[in-house]
Amino acid sequence: MRSVQILKLVTVFAIVFVQATVGGTAAHDPTIVKTTSGSLRGTISNGVASFKAIPYAKPPIGELRWRAPQPPNPWTGVRDAAKFGPECMQTDDVPKSEDCLTLNVWRPTDGKTPLPVMVWIYGGALVHGQTSLYPADNLAKQGVVVVSMNYRMGRLGFFAHPAFLKEKPNEPHGNYGYMDQRAALQWVQRNIAAFGGDPKQVTIFGESAGGGSVLTHLTSPLSRGLFTRAILQSPGIPTPRANVVGYTDVATAQQMAVDYAKSLGIDGTDTTTLKALRALSAEKVTDGTDAKVEVGALSAGKPLIGVAGSMIDGTIVVERPEAAIAAGRWAKVPIIIGANDRDLAVGVANSKDELFAIFGSHADEARKLYDPDGNGNLDELKQQVFADRTMTEPARHLADLVARAGQPVWLYRFSYVAEALRSNPAWQGTPHGMEIPYTFDLPAAIVKDKVTAADKKMAETASAYWIAFGKTGDPDGAGQLVWPQYQSGVDRILNFTNNGVVVGSDPIKARLDLWREVWGE
Repeated sequence: MRSVQILKLVTVFAIVFVQATVGGTAAHDPTIVKTTSGSLRGTISNGVASFKAIPYAKPPIGELRWRAPQPPNPWTGVRDAAKFGPECMQTDDVPKSEDCLTLNVWRPTDGKTPLPVMVWIYGGALVHGQTSLYPADNLAKQGVVVVSMNYRMGRLGFFAHPAFLKEKPNEPHGNYGYMDQRAALQWVQRNIAAFGGDPKQVTIFGESAGGGSVLTHLTSPLSRGLFTRAILQSPGIPTPRANVVGYTDVATAQQMAVDYAKSLGIDGTDTTTLKALRALSAEKVTDGTDAKVEVGALSAGKPLIGVAGSMIDGTIVVERPEAAIAAGRWAKVPIIIGANDRDLAVGVANSKDELFAIFGSHADEARKLYDPDGNGNLDELKQQVFADRTMTEPARHLADLVARAGQPVWLYRFSYVAEALRSNPAWQGTPHGMEIPYTFDLPAAIVKDKVTAADKKMAETASAYWIAFGKTGDPDGAGQLVWPQYQSGVDRILNFTNNGVVVGSDPIKARLDLWREVWGE
């Protein structure tokens, strides 16, 4: 009898031991993470665990098209998170779907927690962009948790038909893409600790329209407390100079939406109109919103029909960023901002006279600065003038505003060109967006097997500044050239050049000073 009892006891202990072992293994399995919506299974490669296509909101389809993002549907079991999900709708030939509100997480597997968090917002003129283009393994290896998210774009992301306001008068309307980004940041606050991240140390960073999105969250009252640091790489749509590429006022945005609906034979502002718009295929709504066409439309000052872009909606965006920062109505966090030396040039001019007429009463001074001997090539002059106007001077302008507000800010210029491209006439400098492979420590993304030791060194250096900032709020790190804080009125900039990183006077300071005079400051 006693032997039977002992056997039963041993059996119970065995079962408990097995359960504890299995449970403990699952609990410590670095590929398994439990979020507020359910459990995920990611993958591990070279010391980095990644989790992809994680829903942060319900699919914005059917009656949720053109609605603020709603909490994600929970799931049971363990959801596979090994592959990127479809991108949001756009004209690019990529896997895409209207059901796209997902995000991705990368974390190192060394067991150290909590880690600072860096949240990437891609650019693309608010009409295209793909998280799959930006694998963050090499950033995560440097000791941070990295997050990237999809968000609605084009007419699905920035569209303000009056029928929506009638349907849900108490919800924000129009800037659905920004609402998606905010929902992703809220997801980070709720869930990132489960991935080893610190929700109190979140850096948001983005390029082009992604940088403009960062600018929007810096000054949006609804985004307060969701991040602690910010990096703006060539911010655009909006730019820090709202009179260059700014926000659309809500009345204009509504009229653009009405005009688009009418072009499809859909008139009115009642529920019938709403149903008709939601019955359109996602492909139809996206049609004609190619990024190059959108940039051309912005250059000509003639927006694409129904493509309002970012708008002052009174809720997400309540005022121009310049006014908000000058008045102290912003997040007041440390900032890195800069532009590339051959950045995006938005503007149209068919002759030198047209080009310099843009400077108004400063036209003669502009000629002396940009075309001193009168022999300059028109295309090259347009590149310089419009890039200065669109990206480079507005970046310095924002640095001025932040410095005057007493907040730490670091200003950069990116001028490095991969060694294999330097003999190519099309690569006289760093084009728009081409700093990203270096700040992400992915130098081979541009030149593939032609990447050199110098290219790799620049990527290590640039990404190390970004990571140091994400960890401490200061880009300086061990072994790096000291990057001095920007001071308003002091001519000093950090430049990533073909000869390495240098700190010194801005070689185009006089041109940027002239633009400041043109803007009346």
